[in-house]
Amino acid sequence: MTLPPIRRVVTGINPQGESAFIEDGPAPAVRMVPQRPGYRVTNLWCTGAAPAPVDAADAIAGHQGVAPAKGGTVLRIIDFPPEPQDPQALEHMLQATFASMYRDARHAPRTGEHPGMHCTRTVDYALMLEGELLAIMESSQTTLRAGDVLIQRGTRHAWANRSGRPARIAFVLVDGL
Repeated sequence: MTLPPIRRVVTGINPQGESAFIEDGPAPAVRMVPQRPGYRVTNLWCTGAAPAPVDAADAIAGHQGVAPAKGGTVLRIIDFPPEPQDPQALEHMLQATFASMYRDARHAPRTGEHPGMHCTRTVDYALMLEGELLAIMESSQTTLRAGDVLIQRGTRHAWANRSGRPARIAFVLVDGL
């Protein structure tokens, strides 16, 4: 079972100087990891500065990695498939994910930690959209369900989907110091 693709609707100013919908369709920057079936990252928008120019061109297709540009933001939605029961299969999938998509994250799990443990120098607003995920810190963990919001402030963390069904979460990452 997979979740449907994300529809992206973008506003702007039309040639008559009026507010308008200038784009409405599938998100253009979708990435998957072949070694992790069902894991889908949909990057929706990014900014390269703060304050952000409201009329800046769409730059999301060129965005790489997890972190936003210096002083910028990135909006993404991630679909997490259920974790495999086999710890070695999970570790292989997560290593492939970080190696191919998130080279800029500090991904170095310590002995006994979840193999997806990582850290970014960002403030992340995480909005749980569908299903449930386990948010894992070094000292504790909590289950997030649809409607929950987590504010992640540059801490080491990991995500686990142990629910047996797909989960979807939206992230707004803000460059941090």
